[in-house]
Amino acid sequence: MPFSSLGLSPALIRAVQAKAYVAPTPIQQAAIPPALLGNDVLGSAQTGSGKTAAFALPLLEKLAKTTLFSPRKTLALVLAPTRELAIQIGDEIRSLAQHLPQAIKVSTVFGGVSINPQMMGLRGGTDVLVATPGRLLDLIDHNALSLAHVSTLVLDEADRLLDLGFEQELERILGLLPAQRQSLFFSATFPPAVQTLARTMLKDPVRVDVLPDPQAPLEITHSAFAVDNGKRTQLLRHLITNNDWQRVLVFVATKHAAEIVADKLRKAGLSAEPFHGVLSQGKRSQVLADFKASRLKVVVATDVASRGIDIAQLPVVVNFDLPRSTVDYTHRIGRTGRAGEAGLAVSFVTADSDAHFQLIQRRQGLAVALEQVAGFERMETAQVKPNVEDLGHGVGGVKGKRPSKKDKLRAAAALAAHHKQA
Repeated sequence: MPFSSLGLSPALIRAVQAKAYVAPTPIQQAAIPPALLGNDVLGSAQTGSGKTAAFALPLLEKLAKTTLFSPRKTLALVLAPTRELAIQIGDEIRSLAQHLPQAIKVSTVFGGVSINPQMMGLRGGTDVLVATPGRLLDLIDHNALSLAHVSTLVLDEADRLLDLGFEQELERILGLLPAQRQSLFFSATFPPAVQTLARTMLKDPVRVDVLPDPQAPLEITHSAFAVDNGKRTQLLRHLITNNDWQRVLVFVATKHAAEIVADKLRKAGLSAEPFHGVLSQGKRSQVLADFKASRLKVVVATDVASRGIDIAQLPVVVNFDLPRSTVDYTHRIGRTGRAGEAGLAVSFVTADSDAHFQLIQRRQGLAVALEQVAGFERMETAQVKPNVEDLGHGVGGVKGKRPSKKDKLRAAAALAAHHKQA
């Protein structure tokens, strides 16, 4: 099916041809026609499936048919969970808009940098705003923009927005938007909280679910190695060197772990950099640029920071720490095996994370045999009662194992009652 059959204007057909998009992906085929008709869309597809163009093209088609005035009014709002993803989306929309008959101004705003240049960039208004929720509200509080004229709202990576704790920000933003609008809602996974948000946002949406074809050849190979906690960095270095991996994205549980692992790899002679939320935007941008240009072999990232990393032909991702949830496993491995390319997802499994890895496999429908590498055989056994520190470092904080705040309060109340009775 060609893009011309989807109902797009000649200007946008020209734009996709200029980007060498040969044919629409399944999510684009399914989502673009109902979006062009003005329907709300609830889209589910794996990371790397072309979701950005699936909402960007109908968004731009709608703007192209709208008379734009000066000063500009924010007519389209795209919310993204991280800086990197916001930048990626903004660049894609600008690229697709370059052949439209009237110029479309696209602004990208995010936290972690000074707000003043972004406020200056919004002088005179903007047509399309791509934003992270926190910075968007900061700009609204500074009277730098208004959402009163938004006619199209897009939530991209909705599951990650909720994972990062943006519920209150989203509630406030939704309250500032016009009731009459089109909403396009995209997410790789649909846990209960995401389903609730979708019901709140959408009106009679067209549901679009694009699942991997079970008959298609697998593009991602899953591999797992049993290893002691203290030997993971040495094993990582061994695998990179012996397999001649040219670019590797390594996932760890904490910012501190990202720094430590990257430092050890550098001392071992590998070009490696950490990637996490504490780094400045300039440093993060430089790390990504070096990684994309293959000047950097290894990036050691946390889950939060890694959202939006879109590296063409990224051959390997490594779960140095297992993800906290099976949903995060989906997001992590989605960084490799993109656009039909082959990919490898490697997991390190310590004795204490055996049970959690089995859970991930069951929920992902996987059957991955644990391998042993000579010289790195696992010797440790699982602790009977693993403590919180062990879980946070070795497993990435297994969901359900850490006591919640409510659990702690209940325990404190019970202890106080016991002392009182005594």
